[in-house]
Amino acid sequence: MDALLTSTILVALAEMGDKTQLLAIVLSTRLRRPWPIVAGIFCATMANHFLAALLGHWVAGIMQAPWFRVAVAAGFIGMALWTLIPDKLDEESSHAPTGAGAFMTTLIAFFLVEMGDKTQIATVALGARFANVYAVTAGTTLGMMIANVPAVFLGEALVKRIPLAPMRYAAAALFLAIGAYMLIEQLG
Repeated sequence: MDALLTSTILVALAEMGDKTQLLAIVLSTRLRRPWPIVAGIFCATMANHFLAALLGHWVAGIMQAPWFRVAVAAGFIGMALWTLIPDKLDEESSHAPTGAGAFMTTLIAFFLVEMGDKTQIATVALGARFANVYAVTAGTTLGMMIANVPAVFLGEALVKRIPLAPMRYAAAALFLAIGAYMLIEQLG
């Protein structure tokens, strides 16, 4: 339950103002088909985050050395700092592929934009931290949906009403707390 809850909260907060949330807004305003967009976000996130959690879990299984646990903790602390930097959607990544439906456009765009994104890297770290790949995947996917479904339906009005800076600070504090806890656990 810790893996699911921690993953959900961490990703939901970290996703606020993230480039994938901005992409959800761009796709919703361009394609105007919210349900296929939501389905595309869900499928892309499940696939991407399952692979990320699996990678983190696999690496953690191989690397049982104390230095690896310290490296994962440092990764969480690094994520805290990265979370404080607001994302901007590149003009290049906001162009939807032509000829594809809203679902396929969203599926491809979200899967690719999420590669190397802070929520994907956080999912790798969560997969290394917790032993349950499925709970991490479910939690990070739920967190992505909590952040992105309202963005699809409410678009820019949501971004104007929700202060993103406090969300970034909360996510950074959570990343920092997990990293500090892991460091204390490993070194203490």
